Formats: sequence, structure tokens, C-alpha cells
Amino acid sequence: MQDYTDSSTSHTDSQTHTPPHSHTDTNSHTGTPLPMPVTEQQRDEIINASNLQKIYGDVTVLNIPSLQIQQGESFGLVGNNGEGKTTLFRLILDLIAASSGEVHIDGVSVAQRDEWKSKVGSFLDEGFLIDFLTPEEYFAFTAKVYNKSEGDISTFLESMKEFFNGEILGSGKLIRDLSKGNQKKTGIAAALISDPQILILDEPFTALDPTSQIRLKKMLNELKATRNMTMLISSHDLNHVTEVCDRIVVLEKGLVVNDICTSENTLKELELYFAV
Repeated sequence: MQDYTDSSTSHTDSQTHTPPHSHTDTNSHTGTPLPMPVTEQQRDEIINASNLQKIYGDVTVLNIPSLQIQQGESFGLVGNNGEGKTTLFRLILDLIAASSGEVHIDGVSVAQRDEWKSKVGSFLDEGFLIDFLTPEEYFAFTAKVYNKSEGDISTFLESMKEFFNGEILGSGKLIRDLSKGNQKKTGIAAALISDPQILILDEPFTALDPTSQIRLKKMLNELKATRNMTMLISSHDLNHVTEVCDRIVVLEKGLVVNDICTSENTLKELELYFAV
């Protein structure tokens, strides 16, 4: 595969995703270092990964020295199978332990404290579902976890009617008896019940029919525009990810090989990269 990390559309150290270097000021009386000023970029960072590695045996499956995601950013993650996309999401969610390095959400280490969890909604796979419940029971359970009222859940489910397309509620089916696409819809909806600051979805378009894919893209773009929701979305579908995400990171062999601000040329760039 060609490496186009020098593309003019890529993020560079001079752009918003790398903090500027600064000298260390000291107190003139005591000689002790003064606190470093907080930059605008640092103030807006919602996710920060540093020196992040995941190693299984003698194989390094993820190696990210530095990655910052800003509040309100729609962040796309692409790569072939086995390149580390789901591993990165699982590390961010503290579902697996890092071999080294750490992830902070809103300044809090995900491995050491739990405050960040109320700010994050996620759906990575069917393992997130409680499949012996009906969708209604699962939504009610999830709403209770986040201290949502019955009125809150009724309003939320009403807002999901178009996305559900009459296929999720009222069937009497257990989640395990739903189609893969409807299980995916159920998981995505449950991730949104808490009205999270951060939404993390792994391959959300897979198994959805074309109409549902279009409706999901519309919903994600509305959430971005109206709620300033930070979204992390992985996808094998380059068309979908370029239509939803402002920024796209390409992973290869666990490394960030490109970091792109989405433009009208991004889809063609990605297609050329993966065609090699």
C-alpha cells in the first residue's frame, strides 16, 4: 500500500492535533516550575491517547504514540481486517488493558477512574446486548442505569421511529431472535439513550439494509450538528465514513499511517490507498 502521510490534507504538527512545544517557566523566588498554561487545543480535547500499545505475545497489534480527539469531532477509523481498529476502541473503553501507555477521557484516566463512563455511549458488537430481553426491556434497563425517567425513554424511542422503521418495537421478539441488522439498530439506539457526549460505534453500517444505512448517516450528521456530539466510527465502507466524519485516521498493522481532514478528495485518496 502506498503511504501518503505527506498529503496536504493530513494533520501535521502545526495543526490542531499536536500541542505546541513550550519552555518551562519557573518562579523567580523559589525556582520551582510554574504550571504549564492550558492551550485552547488542550481545553477542547475530549480523548487523549499517549504511548498506547497492545501486545499479545511477541506481536504488537497496536502502537499509537499520540492521538488526540477534540470535543465535537467526528472521527472515522478505517483499515483492513486485523489492523487494530476494534483494539483501539476497546482500549478507549477500558474493555482490555493496555500493555503500555494510557487513555484519558475529559482529563480522566479510563483505567483508574469511572467518571468518564457516564459521558460515553458505545456499541461495538452483539456482546454489548442482553439478548434474552426484548428490545423494550433492554432499553428500559439501559435507561435505568443512566437514571432516565419513563418520560425520557418514551421521548427517546419516539425520536428513533424512523430509524427503527417499525421493526424493533412491539414484535414481542427477544433480541437474540432479531435479524443481525435489527440487533445492530437496537445496540446503536441503546448507545444513544444516555445522550452521551461521546459516541463510539464499530462498523455501524454492517448488516443494515440500504434504507437504514441512509437513515443512520442522517441521524449521525444531525447529532453532530445539533448536539456537538463527539463521534468515533470505524467502517470498511469508505463512502459512508467520508460522508459522516470530518477526520479520518487510517490504521495499518496497528500504526496510524494517515490522518486526514475530510475533503471532496478524501474518498478518492482512500480508494487509491487501499487499491494498492
